[in-house]
Amino acid sequence: MSKYVDYDKYEELLKKRLSKKRFQHSMNVAEESFRLAEKYGADKQRCYLAGMLHDIMKEELPEKLKQYVMDSGLSPDPAEIAAKSLWHGIAGGYYIREELGIDDEEIISAVRYHTVGCARMTVMEKIVFLADMISEDRHYKDIDKMRKYCYEDLDVAMSVALIYLLNSVCGRCGAVPASTFEAYNYYLKFNKNKEKL
Repeated sequence: MSKYVDYDKYEELLKKRLSKKRFQHSMNVAEESFRLAEKYGADKQRCYLAGMLHDIMKEELPEKLKQYVMDSGLSPDPAEIAAKSLWHGIAGGYYIREELGIDDEEIISAVRYHTVGCARMTVMEKIVFLADMISEDRHYKDIDKMRKYCYEDLDVAMSVALIYLLNSVCGRCGAVPASTFEAYNYYLKFNKNKEKL
């Protein structure tokens, strides 16, 4: 990916592809990603772009989403294939690589795993995953506690986020991909005090 990024071009694309609410969420995640990158010494511009594009396929037609998932080469798990709500991450990684020509593997991976997580995530991948959970438009119980974790320790925050995610998905009998279990097990070792929401 070249040094120069036309953020205005991507913003206009998102406005065309997404509802007003989803567009605002995407911009909020971009801004939160930038702030977290600043806090943790990551590349602010690249984190901003990954946050901006994370939901680019969120409102695409299901048949197109599924086709992108199957064509992606991004190793979709059977549980991801079975859960339509998880398709947009994989399809998003594929779309930004194939349609937008973004060849930055870390950005592609941050978009691909922003919903399900995986073990040994890069700082950028953790930032986008967590920024999606704590962006300005999020209003769930204990969000302030989650935001506090995110600005204290990324790895502890990942553990807390994954516990929350698994409780939520299992509570509604949803499918859980192997990468989410692997992430949960991996980040649990950082959560010495068994923190949770």
